[in-house]
Amino acid sequence: QVQLVESGGGLVQPGGSLGLSCAASRSISSINSMGWYRQAPGKEREWIATVTGTSTLYAASVKGRFTISRDNAKNTAYLQMNSLKPEDSAVYYCTAFVDRRYWGQGTQVTVSS
Repeated sequence: QVQLVESGGGLVQPGGSLGLSCAASRSISSINSMGWYRQAPGKEREWIATVTGTSTLYAASVKGRFTISRDNAKNTAYLQMNSLKPEDSAVYYCTAFVDRRYWGQGTQVTVSS
């Protein structure tokens, strides 16, 4: 079992950058897969990115603009978001797959001028 807490959301102008953090309640060294999803109003939850011990994967909609990473020593995963667009506005959720998928509570990201 693991609890996840996201932080770093907020309001940013189009073209700007924002960094999200996901703090886990225990060591993530043994957690192979951590990732980020997002959900905009009226839309289904969308997978964005996954980081394992050796690789990263991205959805086409964010590839080249977003970077996922993890720091096992800090029990934290990150999502760096650059060149943000209004369509990136959503609640962003951190996930970790242990015996099942665990979710954080989400953090709001709003891209608007």
